[in-house]
Amino acid sequence: MTRSRVDHLPGVPDGVPVVAVEHVTKRFGDVTALEDVSLTVGAGELVGLLGPNGAGKSTLLSLVSGLRRPDAGTVRLLGRDPRDAAARVPLGMTPQETGLPPTLKVREVVDFVGRHYPDRVATGDLLEQFGIGDLAGRQTGSLSGGQKRRLAVALSLVGRPRVVLLDEPTTGLDVGARQALWAAIREYHAGGGTVLLTSHYLEEVQELAQRVVVVDQGRVRADDSLEEILAQVSLRRVVVHGDGPLDELPGVVRAERAGGPAGDVRFELYTPDADALVRELVTSGARFRGLEIRGASLEEAFEQMVGPAEEPAARAGGGAR
Repeated sequence: MTRSRVDHLPGVPDGVPVVAVEHVTKRFGDVTALEDVSLTVGAGELVGLLGPNGAGKSTLLSLVSGLRRPDAGTVRLLGRDPRDAAARVPLGMTPQETGLPPTLKVREVVDFVGRHYPDRVATGDLLEQFGIGDLAGRQTGSLSGGQKRRLAVALSLVGRPRVVLLDEPTTGLDVGARQALWAAIREYHAGGGTVLLTSHYLEEVQELAQRVVVVDQGRVRADDSLEEILAQVSLRRVVVHGDGPLDELPGVVRAERAGGPAGDVRFELYTPDADALVRELVTSGARFRGLEIRGASLEEAFEQMVGPAEEPAARAGGGAR
C-alpha cells in the first residue's frame, strides 16, 4: 500500500490544536443534542468517540466539519472556523451515509473528488490501498453496500488531509473488509494524520484508538487513554473450567455458565478482587483447570459508565445522534 503523506499546513502555527471545541451547545427544537461540550484533539492523535444512539456523536462531527453551527460556544478546525470553505481544505470526512452518483464509475468519482485538492493521492494507488482496485471500471450504483462504504472512506483520504472525521466507518462491512479498512486508517495515522472516529463497534475503537471520549446524553462523560478507560471498570473476569458451585464462591458478584462434559463446566466469574477469588478457589478444594484472569473489555467499561449500549438509545431523543 502507498502511505498517504501528511504535511504541515502553511499558515497554521505549530501547536495549534487540530480540533478545538469549547463549551458548545447544540439544540434541535426541544432536544439538546450537545450541552456545554469541550474537546481538544492534537495533531497526530487517533481518538475514538463512543456513545449510545442519540448521544450526540454525529452532531459533534457535523459541527467540527462546518455542516452545522453551534447554538453556543466555539468550534475551530486548525485554528479556523470550519464553516469557512478554505478552512476545510485539510479535512477529510466520511459521514454515516454517503450519496454516490450511481451512473459514474468508481474511478470517475475518485478523480472528480480528487481534483478539488492541490495534492491528491493517485486514483489507482488509493483504490488499491482500500482493496477495491478491481472495481475502478464499475458504476457505483452496482456496488454492494460494503463496497460503497470502502469507497466512501477512501474518498476521505484522496486529498491527503491533515485530519479525518469518520462517522461509523465500517458499518455494513464483513470481517475481511473491516480489517482492510482498519489497516488503511492505521497507515494514514502512521503517516502523521489525525483521526476522530465514532463507532458502535466497541471492539473497533479498542482496536484502533489511543484515546477514548465517551459521550452520553449530549455530555462528555469520560476522556482518557484507552488504558485508563479500561481501568475504570471495577470488575475483573476470572474464567475457569471445573465442577461444583464455583459461581457461589465469596466475592463473585456475577457469573455465567457454559455447559460442557460432566464435571467440566466453563465459568465466567466477575469480581472486584481477582486475587482474593483465586485464593478462595484454591482453598475450596474444588477441582478446576484452565484458570484465566482477564482485564475488562471496552464494552464492559462503556456499559459501566453509561449503561448497556442497547438500552439508552432513545434517551437523548430522536433529533440527536
